[in-house]
Amino acid sequence: MKKVATLLVAGSAIAMAAPAAAQDNSPFTGPRVEVVGGYDVSKAGSSIDDDVNEDNDQSIEGVVYGVGLGYDFNAGGVVLGLEGELTDSTADVEFDDGDFEGFGLGDVNAGRDIYVGARVGVLAQPDLLVYAKGGYTNGRYNINSSFDGEEYAAKLDTDGYRLGAGVEYALDANTFAKVEYRYSNYSDAELDFEGDIADVDVGEIDTDRHQVMVGFGYRF
Repeated sequence: MKKVATLLVAGSAIAMAAPAAAQDNSPFTGPRVEVVGGYDVSKAGSSIDDDVNEDNDQSIEGVVYGVGLGYDFNAGGVVLGLEGELTDSTADVEFDDGDFEGFGLGDVNAGRDIYVGARVGVLAQPDLLVYAKGGYTNGRYNINSSFDGEEYAAKLDTDGYRLGAGVEYALDANTFAKVEYRYSNYSDAELDFEGDIADVDVGEIDTDRHQVMVGFGYRF
């Protein structure tokens, strides 16, 4: 009887420990680093409208690329995480047959973007995470202009929020790949000059940003 009781106790302990071990061994927990890239478009928001030229698409497109890091943990079947990202973009205002294709911020090209936020996900299957995300983003647009034959060095720093959703697939215990869509809206801007010229608060703006991204990363 003592042997039977011992076996029952040991079996119960193993049964109770198994779910905890499964959670600890989840491929979607712990710190991670990743490289990301994809399609990037900045465009005029709903409050901006070019009534003069109906053919103006009021957008710029390019390739976005960068790096990110984060930390995820399993909260009883739901994966919660904190994350940050630094990207750059090739999107640039162009002149189409002499027509200025602006989107409300002047003659600019997209610069670096900083994002800090959080995400929440659920397991569609043991190696597939479906998640939503949101947070703060600071996007920079570099002004393309010159004065008296010299380049005019100024940057437009914009503040806003980002929302997104995606899927992440665990390739193995440490590596993963993901596909993600995210939308950003910038509603406040400051004009930053180089040198001793004081920065200028531009005030409210309305700029939308859409990105379709792929990523590859490593989890420690």
